[in-house]
Amino acid sequence: MVPVIAPMPRHVAMIMDGNGRWAKKRFLPRVAGHTRGVETVRDMVRACLERGIEYLTLFAFSSENWRRPEEEVSLLMQLFVRALKHEVIKLHRNGVRLRIVGDLSRFDISLREMIAAAEEKTAANTRLTLTICANYGGRWDILQAANQLALAEPAKAGNWQETDLAPYLSMHYAPEPDLFIRTGGEERISNFLLWQLAYTEFHFTETLWPEFNDAALDTAIDSYRKRERRFGRTSEQLIADPHPKVKPSTAPDISPANRTDSRSDA
Repeated sequence: MVPVIAPMPRHVAMIMDGNGRWAKKRFLPRVAGHTRGVETVRDMVRACLERGIEYLTLFAFSSENWRRPEEEVSLLMQLFVRALKHEVIKLHRNGVRLRIVGDLSRFDISLREMIAAAEEKTAANTRLTLTICANYGGRWDILQAANQLALAEPAKAGNWQETDLAPYLSMHYAPEPDLFIRTGGEERISNFLLWQLAYTEFHFTETLWPEFNDAALDTAIDSYRKRERRFGRTSEQLIADPHPKVKPSTAPDISPANRTDSRSDA
């Protein structure tokens, strides 16, 4: 299936890298960088709303981040709680739906309850879907989807197709990202959305996340617009039929009542 190609990406995914280095440059504790990074998240939500971007996905806390110093992890969890307390009402007021994906089982029950409440409150909003990946890893995502598929359709084992697995991935509700942005100068995807980024356009920038702004986002979008997204076709085919029809989805019903994984679904 070839997705419709538009000048504005429908789905932007970001790795928000550089908070610690931003703080270090200013002789501040690392948590100051993370705190300033929350302000950038707020700015990016506004920027995406203004540009008509429908999905924004942010890698907030990877499954590998538990290896960081215990004090920093604790502060990150506190920041997460604070953001849920103070930002959800603003998101709701602006028509933003919030989704949190990842293995939430490691979080305190109180935090999981806050996540569920935030998702429920914003569930009907349609202007923008903001997904926060927390305790998330791309390998975990594929593995948990495969385990769910094995339980749901054991008779098809050995004959599963991509379309069988896709509905069980953590972001089954969103189209695959059109544009992936990583700030902070690193040029790797670090176990983020391994399945979903297969045909995504990548943009790497030296800009640290707390300094990433509207102009930096527009630079990334301009870079995206210059790419020729062929999806296996030739340039001649792309010129002849730039907007191929998208086949309707035949994904099975995996609504929350029918799901068995540990992540939170609104």
